[in-house]
Amino acid sequence: MKYMKQLGQAAKKRYIKEYISNLPKIFLTQRQLCDLELILNGGFAPLSGFLNERDYQSVVSKMRLTNGQIWPIPVCLDVEGIEGIKIGQKILLCDISEKPVATLLVESIYKLDKKKEAQYVYGTQSRDHFGVKYLFDKTNDYCLGGTVEKVGKIEHLDYENLRKTPQQLKRYFKKKSVEKIIGFQTRNPIHRAHFWMIKKAAQAENAHVLIHPAVGETKDGDIDYITRVKCYKIINKKYAKDFSTLSLLPLAMRMAGPREAILHAIIRKNYGCTDFIVGRAHADPGTDRRGNLFYEPFDAQKMVQKYAKEIGINIIAFNEMAYNEKSKQYVEVSNKNKDSKSIKRISGTQFRRMLREDEKVPEWFSFPQVIKILKRRVKKQKGFCIFLTGLSSAGKSTIGKSLSLVLMDRYNKPVTLLDGDVIRKHLTKGLGFSKEDRDENIRRIGFVASEIVKHQGVVIVAAIAPYKKMRDDVREVILQAGTFVEVYVSTPLSVCKKRDVKGLYRKAERGIIKHVTGIDDLYEKPKNPEVTLDTTDLSINECVKEVLNYLKKEKVIK
Repeated sequence: MKYMKQLGQAAKKRYIKEYISNLPKIFLTQRQLCDLELILNGGFAPLSGFLNERDYQSVVSKMRLTNGQIWPIPVCLDVEGIEGIKIGQKILLCDISEKPVATLLVESIYKLDKKKEAQYVYGTQSRDHFGVKYLFDKTNDYCLGGTVEKVGKIEHLDYENLRKTPQQLKRYFKKKSVEKIIGFQTRNPIHRAHFWMIKKAAQAENAHVLIHPAVGETKDGDIDYITRVKCYKIINKKYAKDFSTLSLLPLAMRMAGPREAILHAIIRKNYGCTDFIVGRAHADPGTDRRGNLFYEPFDAQKMVQKYAKEIGINIIAFNEMAYNEKSKQYVEVSNKNKDSKSIKRISGTQFRRMLREDEKVPEWFSFPQVIKILKRRVKKQKGFCIFLTGLSSAGKSTIGKSLSLVLMDRYNKPVTLLDGDVIRKHLTKGLGFSKEDRDENIRRIGFVASEIVKHQGVVIVAAIAPYKKMRDDVREVILQAGTFVEVYVSTPLSVCKKRDVKGLYRKAERGIIKHVTGIDDLYEKPKNPEVTLDTTDLSINECVKEVLNYLKKEKVIK
């Protein structure tokens, strides 16, 4: 500490950076990254870190932290292995691009009780339940618990102006002199029934509405958040501008019904809401394969109302909403009118079929602009692959991520991003860096990419892919299914070394690691790529524009 006090500001930053870079690293999944963001920004208050073992057990069994505060769902940091990790140790938490975002002070190392967690939290051990399947099939057995501390920004390349923290929203509402705020949770597009519900609540309570959609991981089959946000922006600007504010919530859904309703209420309280709308079947996973409900339609409402006073938020409960053809209004469905011939409904399954088959959707169901966006999203299109190749730290992953967001947002393309670093942790885990293993890595990536293109999807590959023959092999496979665009990110080695966030080049030059492309392993430059980009002087936006210009010129996109 004395040494730190004697250092200047620049020296302190260098010291901290060097200290952090030497910490053991854990690479977070998208769900963990969402959880971490909400811990750091206060959306998950009172949590100050990932749950330790005692809190985990207490939350599962009692819906409370060990200090007695209400908390309904475990927020745990599951890890692949715990070998060498000790209590009191600091761990560096990184995103999928290996950028540091926080440190974790390890206070607890423990094994999950998955069967108990499934039964208590989700009310079932059936893998037909989205949350249970994720718990059993995608969650590691062991967890680290402890306090987290921010060291870097969790980057979003989209909708930055809509991603407000609790503190930012509270300041915003205070500035507008808004005292009564109704939170509206959604993971689906807003149709007329939803709109009627939030407008009625605003009028009845003389309040402002926070349209607060979850944009983290949601249930399989849900509309992607890029498409949904486009719909929300239309609703907020054209239909609800006088009484609503739109802000995106980085929440990964668990679909835990009653318990999740409590979590959503706590989050909205933290974001400054005084009231929270809970509709029929809130955070519901649907049915099992036999058609049996996991939760009764009003279980979530009953549960959250029980704890509303303790949370400090008022719950506004709604029944199922449907259109009354006779009165030409939306009404709450009750036992008295549920069988009336005037009551019109369209199920989610029916609606998706109508979109796919380009059927006319009744105007009473949704807004014309929303229907247009959703129809463009589901319309079949010819698939293509954009293959970004270049040295480590050249900028491939960042270009790929930014490009994928633009293609989804502006061009309504269904995009899959196959990032080399992520693929190494999952699809090609266990492969080394010999020429044979590198070839196998690219071969597997090429197979997955070709399957996506074959089914009219768009895939962006961001991989070093150092050898020309394998790149040509992937090109040949892709061209049988759709269009292949090779993008050579030609950023020089000298620039890549300066960016070296992973420390690969430094370690290779010290002889600590072998087979690093550009140092002791060959990179065969593409001879005739469709696009060449050098990120030394080109910004990411300029790179994306170059690729888009090529795609438009070749009529791959319109």
